[in-house]
Amino acid sequence: MRITTRAFRRLAVTAAALAAACATVPDLDRELLARPAQPVQVRGAHGVLSREASAQVLDELRRRAPETSVLDRHAAIEQALAGTPLSLGNKATLLQDGRETYGAMLAAIRAARSSIHLEMYIFEAGEVGREFAAALAERRRAGVQVRVLYDSVGSKDTPKEFFEGLRGQGIEVTEYNPVSGAKLLEKGLELQHRDHRKLMVVDGRIAFLGGINISKTYGPAPRGPAGSAPSGPSGASAPSGRGTIGGSRGEAARAGDPDAPFRDRPWRDTQLRLEGPVVAQLQRLFLEQWARQRKESPLAGAAYYPRLAPAGAEIVRAIAGSPDDGVDALYVALISAIENAETQVRITNAYFVPAQELREALETAARRGVDVRLVLPSRSDSWLVTHAARSYYDELLSAGVKIYEREGRILHAKTASIDGAWSTVGSTNLDWISLLHNDELNAVVLGPDFAAAMDRAFTEDVATSREITLAHWRGRALVDRAKEAAARAWARLL
Repeated sequence: MRITTRAFRRLAVTAAALAAACATVPDLDRELLARPAQPVQVRGAHGVLSREASAQVLDELRRRAPETSVLDRHAAIEQALAGTPLSLGNKATLLQDGRETYGAMLAAIRAARSSIHLEMYIFEAGEVGREFAAALAERRRAGVQVRVLYDSVGSKDTPKEFFEGLRGQGIEVTEYNPVSGAKLLEKGLELQHRDHRKLMVVDGRIAFLGGINISKTYGPAPRGPAGSAPSGPSGASAPSGRGTIGGSRGEAARAGDPDAPFRDRPWRDTQLRLEGPVVAQLQRLFLEQWARQRKESPLAGAAYYPRLAPAGAEIVRAIAGSPDDGVDALYVALISAIENAETQVRITNAYFVPAQELREALETAARRGVDVRLVLPSRSDSWLVTHAARSYYDELLSAGVKIYEREGRILHAKTASIDGAWSTVGSTNLDWISLLHNDELNAVVLGPDFAAAMDRAFTEDVATSREITLAHWRGRALVDRAKEAAARAWARLL
């Protein structure tokens, strides 16, 4: 979320750029070509499968999703980018919005027996934050090891006393890349390196990741041991459908406030709950991030890496990206998947300021007959990003890309589904901040069943969106064109 942090980060980048120019932009095409294609590995509950067994797994996927060859051409590239094998035997549950996500996360916390590892870009101290803090403290009193890693910029509006209160309960708390006036002068652009990941791992057996922070913008959290509904106003969103949104917009127009529907409703976002062998990958990613920040060796042992039996039928890969690696791995993997798409591309993204390689991949796919559709925000917490995104609409629409702007609620999700077989949920925005400066984390899920759930969610968002047509877009006001041109000039800082 970018209510206050984007402005802070732009100022930091601008100040550093005056002395030392902007960060070098990675050559994404070279990054793709430089990755050697190797046989795809698949890891099951008992270790890495043989080449023959891995091939059988992919053959079964092809049988279930026969209308695409994205798995053939893309999986090896993605493996080289991520450095992790595909993980077999997982259960992946799609969660939408804060109420559903917070209920599932709090239920997992309250059932924890050995460890809770929470990594958040934004951890607010309001009603939702207090509910999480209370649940974490209760588990710590029960003997569970609890560790919290929060980002200094993302959580800069959270009082330090809140985190000191967690420490006072015996919870280990670490601030990622702390920011201060002295450090701004000393480190400059290094302070742009932020931990934008949203990850929770419980007992090394259950993991949550996606775009949802711990914040009031998603509405109140369910309360009670079983995640029961709180008393008072509900955090549930208004019913979907054009009628509801059309009515709200009419009321707002009469009141002279077109942003009223956005201001009063929880943000629209997506999270993923995972069980099965892939959780070990996510546990390792947390413990490595924790150790790097504290300058110590990563924790290990059976307490953190229990034996994980198969929990479902999903094939999943965790993909972590960091500016230390040169380029965000998910960003490049997404471009590769689009380039190999044959039937459809579905992308929902909160902050869409795409690099040239991504724009070209989308446009080329549309021109060769792939049904390419984007759901983007009609309103955002950053007007600069909204107008910068719109500055690319003309060329995308001209190539045949279909664009929809989500109405009625602020869109914060970062998801994609390709050819009904390849899906991703995570923290990665399609903008320059994610590409150049953020640590990000996504999960890729292979298979038609999960992709069908993703496509249903996409269809629901389209139903509450306004389609942008090329003819209508070219008739927009001159003042809007001026805003887009001004915002695009800032694109590398967004």
